[in-house]
This record gives sequence, C-alpha cells and structure tokens, in this order.
Amino acid sequence: MNTQQKAIPKTQAPDLNVSLLNGEQWSLKNQKPEFFTMVVFYRGLHCPLCKKYLEKLNEIVSDLNTKGVDIIAVSMDPEVRARKSKMDWNIDNVTLGYGLDAQSAAKWGLYLSESISASETPLFSEPGLFLVKPDNEIYYANISSNPWGRPFLQSFVPLMDFLKNSGYPARGEVK
Repeated sequence: MNTQQKAIPKTQAPDLNVSLLNGEQWSLKNQKPEFFTMVVFYRGLHCPLCKKYLEKLNEIVSDLNTKGVDIIAVSMDPEVRARKSKMDWNIDNVTLGYGLDAQSAAKWGLYLSESISASETPLFSEPGLFLVKPDNEIYYANISSNPWGRPFLQSFVPLMDFLKNSGYPARGEVK
C-alpha cells in the first residue's frame, strides 16, 4: 500500500476519471473552473464522519461556486453504495464521483485501508482534499490517514477572496 504523497503543490495533478450518478464520466483534465476545482476524497457510505463532512460541504457548495470553485466528492465505493449515500445523506448539492480505483488513489497520495467490519468495502481510500487550478496544477493538498482531522470547510469560503486578492502562492512544493 502506498503511503507516500505523490500529489504535490505546484505540480500537475494526477489523472482523475470517475463515473457520476447521472451516467456521465467526469475527468479532472476537462474541468475549467473560474478559480479552483475542489476535489474531496471520502471513505464511502460506511463512514459516519464522511456523512457529516459532506453534509457540511453541501451547505457551502453555492457559496464556493459563486467564488469560482467547482466541487466534486469522490470515493472508491461502487455505484450502488454511492447512490445510497446520495439518497440517505443530505448532499443534494454535492456532485458525487464513484469507482475510484486503488491505483488512482495511490497517485494522489491517499492512504488506503482494508475493511475491519462488514459495513466497509474491502479496500477504500482515506480522506483527502485538494484545490486544483484551471491549468490542472495542484494549489493545495490535505491528506489524512483517518476520518478525523480534515480541513474546516467553512474556512474555505472567505479564504477564496483572500487568495484572489493577495495572489498568495501555493506552498509545500519542496520535495
């Protein structure tokens, strides 16, 4: 299993291609946000902390969209589990991508976990949150090895104005 971060700020983002619940294919390289694409990797249907996190994300999607940020939440769940998440969780505003493969998760530097209970899929990624610029360069990366310790989502709304006005550079690029 890969535990070394590969997705580094100021470098091109790894490929990311996932299926959406509406039957379309989503590809990061085809995204053209005004400011950023926010990619939120979550553990899957089995994770109650992911449910709470994505429900918080759902509350700020429109605020981030008005600031030029497009958002997708992605898991390794198969379609049936992604559909159940969409139906059971309060995440109507969140675009869900499903079917992330382990190789792609590893390229993003996500930690991978094997199931420890029947409610979990056999293999799933731990959380990560990335801001990717329109040219596909990574601006911000946050990776966690457990479902807790994720970035405070509400802080991203005012942060976008600061970043636009200050020109603050991506950090963490030294390998």
